[in-house]
Amino acid sequence: MTKESKLQIIPLGGLGEIGKNMTVIRYNNQIILIDAGLSFPDEEMLGIDLVIPDYTYLIENKELVLGILITHGHEDHIGALPYLLRDVNVPVFGTRLTIGLIKSKLNEAKLGHITTNEINPRDTIELGDFKVEFINGSHSIPGSVGLAVHTPMGTIVHTGDFKLDHTPVSGGILDIHKFSELGDKGVLCLMSDSTNVERPGFTQSERLVGQNIDDAFKIAEGRVIFASFASNVNRLQQAITAAIKYNRKVAAVGRSMVNVIEIAADLGYLDIPQGILVEIGEILKMPANEVCILTTGSQGEPMSALTRMAMHEHRQISINSGDTIIISATPIPGNEKAVARNIDQLLKLGAKVIYESISGMHVSGHASQEDLKLMISMVKPKYFVPVHGEYRMLIKHAELAEQLGISRDNIFVTEIGYVLEFTHQGARIADKVTSGRTLIDGLGIGDVGNIVLRDRRQLSQDGILIVFTTFNSSTWTIQAGPDIVTRGFVYARESELLLDEVKEITRVTVTRLLESNVREWAKIKNQIKDSVSKHLYDKTGRRPVIMPIFQEVK
Repeated sequence: MTKESKLQIIPLGGLGEIGKNMTVIRYNNQIILIDAGLSFPDEEMLGIDLVIPDYTYLIENKELVLGILITHGHEDHIGALPYLLRDVNVPVFGTRLTIGLIKSKLNEAKLGHITTNEINPRDTIELGDFKVEFINGSHSIPGSVGLAVHTPMGTIVHTGDFKLDHTPVSGGILDIHKFSELGDKGVLCLMSDSTNVERPGFTQSERLVGQNIDDAFKIAEGRVIFASFASNVNRLQQAITAAIKYNRKVAAVGRSMVNVIEIAADLGYLDIPQGILVEIGEILKMPANEVCILTTGSQGEPMSALTRMAMHEHRQISINSGDTIIISATPIPGNEKAVARNIDQLLKLGAKVIYESISGMHVSGHASQEDLKLMISMVKPKYFVPVHGEYRMLIKHAELAEQLGISRDNIFVTEIGYVLEFTHQGARIADKVTSGRTLIDGLGIGDVGNIVLRDRRQLSQDGILIVFTTFNSSTWTIQAGPDIVTRGFVYARESELLLDEVKEITRVTVTRLLESNVREWAKIKNQIKDSVSKHLYDKTGRRPVIMPIFQEVK
């Protein structure tokens, strides 16, 4: 009996969250991957640099993976590639700018041997039983595409990040004709961007921001410091155009900003006339009204250039009274406090700060409700899967789809790791695979987990207390100590009585255990932790990390 064919959609990231987008499409024993992104840590992830999907499933099935299809060059869609490709070496496909950005990341990671393939909208590639069409999109970065994945079971359409922009700054408009054509032929499943589903109406055109940027440059008397996502190439072009119009030279600050501008200019996605772009050292010598600085930090990231300027920590640029700071981005959920803190600090330094909520300095690159309705109406899918959004967004998008006539039974609001399986009998959630998050801390990949994060949170809240004790291993008696070292708990000089009590509790606990012939170091340490921790909590209401350290002498 022939085994029944199965088509599966397995999201490994990007559902129930913003960022780290990664979706497996599997037909029998063949896999293609859509996107491989990262997200940034929240305030609870102390010391963590980046967050990427747990791609254990791909490692376990790496011999089945045929290629990775990238919808566009934002970090939440390409940022995990340098990690994933170390373990799963397969070809990567994307448009020209997307591949340019990916190559830069791979070269930095010493992965120059990875095969990358440039494609254009309307191109079709074949990977095993998959035939994939690339569809021109409209987003906040050039080279954005949607995907039509044709399989023997039917066609899956993935919109990528999109909006309907009739007057984009660069690139063509969303290819509504292709989406409609696919809908007329029949689409099994639509996976659609849910980021802005809570916003009514249509998303405004990027060109509307250009006029507001021009107006701000026109009246600026001092330096203009323009903060945006480095990868928002269309926005950077509008700032550069305004700088040229008002006779300002342009310098880039921030590693990612410098890299993206260099790559985008080399590939022809940024139009920067000769002599306009200068080094930061040169621009510091110029009159303030002839200066434009493009910088990272629109999200209040602690180590970004704009944040360091605001906190007097940037080694080259200090904020001056009369500077105009333009923050051309909306805070990602969770970053609101950091952005507001930067704005307050910049205002205290005498700068004029123009930010999105009061200025119209930003429009989203994502579809609002009417754009999303149009997409569903064009594609006319049998099944619908909202993607790229937090859970409430997915629910709202599902409600829109139901209003447009898609049966509730054919709408799947799912979560990462769950396997949505299509057979000739229909669709169902069939299984669950390993999924979650992998934390990147420095050079460590996945070596920091929940226990380490818990310890870091405790250290940040109540500090640490270290108890040093020296034992004579011949007589099993205390030779010296206990001595106490504390950091982040109390100021030792003002808490001598409390620390003396800790010493006495330790001495009594250890002596009692040794006299009872306890010779297990782990048991002795645990008793010290319990006794000291209880005493400190009773006295201070705090729970520092207690770390007993023993030294043996003979």
